[in-house]
Amino acid sequence: MFAVIQTGGKQFRVAADEVLHVGKLAAKPGEIVTFPVLMLGGESPVVGAPTVEGATVAAEVVRAGRGRTVIAFKKRRRQNSKRKRGYRDTFTVVRITEILTDGKQPSLTAKPKAAPKPKAEAKAAEGEEEAAAPKAAKTKTKTSAKSGAKTASAKGKKK
Repeated sequence: MFAVIQTGGKQFRVAADEVLHVGKLAAKPGEIVTFPVLMLGGESPVVGAPTVEGATVAAEVVRAGRGRTVIAFKKRRRQNSKRKRGYRDTFTVVRITEILTDGKQPSLTAKPKAAPKPKAEAKAAEGEEEAAAPKAAKTKTKTSAKSGAKTASAKGKKK
């Protein structure tokens, strides 16, 4: 089952356990927020006018952050006039916990986080990656200067 929600003037298609970036919300990490549902999809789709009655989507706030810098550079040619301005959009990362219908209320507690992998398994995985790296390093061969080939420093010099 999926739902179409609206937040921050944008619409998102969501399903349970999805993580998505939405516009900044006034909620702290770990809190549960709800969104109105515009459409429910699945076996029997329901389209709202404008929203589906009794349907909500519950989501847990994961974190808040700022996006990468977008540069707005304006230049008027031959006028010695230019302007450079940067902008970083703020966003909130949410994890969709459940899609509720028939007027049900969301659970007020967030899902527990998945247990981290034991350190022994993580070290074994790193060992396999390191074993593959030396093989790639051995494939490089260096030509000798006696064979008449120019060295890298001689190639880069210009007169």
